[in-house]
Amino acid sequence: MKTFDCILIMVFLLVYAPGMRGQAPGHNGHTPGLRAEKNGDVNIIPRPLEVRMTDGAFELTPATRILVSPDMEQLGMYLQALLEPSTGFMLSVDVLQDESSLENAIVLNLDYGGQQHGEEGYALSSSPDAVVITAAAPAGLFYGIQTLRQLLPPQVEERQVVTGVSWEVPGVEITDRPRFGWRGMHLDVSRHMFPVEFVKKYIDLLAMHKMNTFHWHLTDDQGWRIEIKKYPRLTEVGSQRAATPFPSDRNTLDGKPYGGYYTRDQIREVVAYAQERFITVVPEIEMPGHAVAALASYPELGCTGGPYEVRQFWGIADDVFCAGNEKVYGFLEDVLTEVMELFPSEIIHIGGDECPKVRWEECEKCQAMIRREGLADEHELQSYFVTRMEKFLNSHGRKIIGWDEILEGGLAPNATVMSWRGMEGGMEAAAMGHDVVMSPTSHCYLDYYQSQNLEEEPPAIGGFLPMEKVYSLEPVPEGLAGDKVHHILGAQGNLWTEYIPTASQAEYMAFPRACAIAEVVWTQAELKDYEDFLDRLPSLLQHLKALGVNYRPPDDGSSTKKQ
Repeated sequence: MKTFDCILIMVFLLVYAPGMRGQAPGHNGHTPGLRAEKNGDVNIIPRPLEVRMTDGAFELTPATRILVSPDMEQLGMYLQALLEPSTGFMLSVDVLQDESSLENAIVLNLDYGGQQHGEEGYALSSSPDAVVITAAAPAGLFYGIQTLRQLLPPQVEERQVVTGVSWEVPGVEITDRPRFGWRGMHLDVSRHMFPVEFVKKYIDLLAMHKMNTFHWHLTDDQGWRIEIKKYPRLTEVGSQRAATPFPSDRNTLDGKPYGGYYTRDQIREVVAYAQERFITVVPEIEMPGHAVAALASYPELGCTGGPYEVRQFWGIADDVFCAGNEKVYGFLEDVLTEVMELFPSEIIHIGGDECPKVRWEECEKCQAMIRREGLADEHELQSYFVTRMEKFLNSHGRKIIGWDEILEGGLAPNATVMSWRGMEGGMEAAAMGHDVVMSPTSHCYLDYYQSQNLEEEPPAIGGFLPMEKVYSLEPVPEGLAGDKVHHILGAQGNLWTEYIPTASQAEYMAFPRACAIAEVVWTQAELKDYEDFLDRLPSLLQHLKALGVNYRPPDDGSSTKKQ
């Protein structure tokens, strides 16, 4: 080997090799982007499929134009509204014409022929002349915008004019698309309810992380949070509880009445807001268990007839919907009819988890139903219940998803399973040909502690889930047959709020662990690298700080300061 060749190899190893640790070829055969420290200012989460640095940078000025493909004006206005508060620049939004000059422009180019990116993928090219985002569908353009905002200085998130900032986008070429179609976060508002403005902020944060599903847990034993016109007592009675356990003493009640619900107009407002950000809102109406708030409102729907009161303590209640009472099915069909009017989501979550059978075992109506339908036991009675609700929703062009307990007693024919008690239920459902969303407690329950030093953390439900464990989630379980892998739709993080009474604490528990989930569901498995993720994270956290998000500063998981 010649000396000059040896020198070239040594330079390559010294300069580039350290930045390529943990890399693997992209699934399409192209070389993926370099590690963050070799990408200059390119610290994007979730990590794109391909990143290549180029010369120069694009500078945003008051004269910069936003050029959009026909019918994409709304996306242009979204970008304008994103940039104006911090820069003070009211950029014009114009339709891209064949003769349009691209000089000093941000271009949102809809190219229906660019199917290599898929419905949610995009390409972004930044040069001194222009930033061009190209996608085959509007969602891809939107996700390209989310990448653009991370390429800009974090002050872009400020809601007031920031001076002394050079609004530059580094020269870069990015090709990107998601790994999974279900990229979600959940929010429980039954235990503690949050204002509409926070729900919108939560949705904005999901959109920023390229998530596309917001799972809204609206009903439970401790509160019914959705207005149903036909059954006003659900909100008059079911939305109110007499007291709440102290977060630091779960066996003692605070003696303070707690309540609230979202009106139909508020729900429409949230759904429309989410749609503008390409997020599907999946409502959850719990059945047959977790129903005490409904039973307190309409006692005739329970096996004993009550009286019931909205549950104050957390945990699981023995009182559930009476599966042998025809009135229950009529009631739930009425409720779901109104839910479908408010939520265009094809999928409706019906819960199905943690349903004790003790009332059914002693209920004459339930036992009569078991005999009449030729069911083996109460587990098959639950399957009968779920299947009946599924048929109703299917008849209206909708599908059900439920927690993995819906597998017990036989799975409804077209049901999707949300696997939370580990990965096994999801693997079983996928092997049976059912779609699955992975959300195991081991990796996805963001109400768990973030540190083992509990004295320095706010009260939580228990467990220990550091960010590294969240990041290690692989939604496709080992051993799943190759022809069943497509049934794994994706994954989501869950935020149960028994011990999360405020919006600020909800943010603290969710972020930055939700950032890790976002990368799990978007980034190709071979490109995941936790150390690289940690290298890129500080840049994103600066964006979150500018947005006023009360995120938990990442550390080694051993200690932290209360927020």
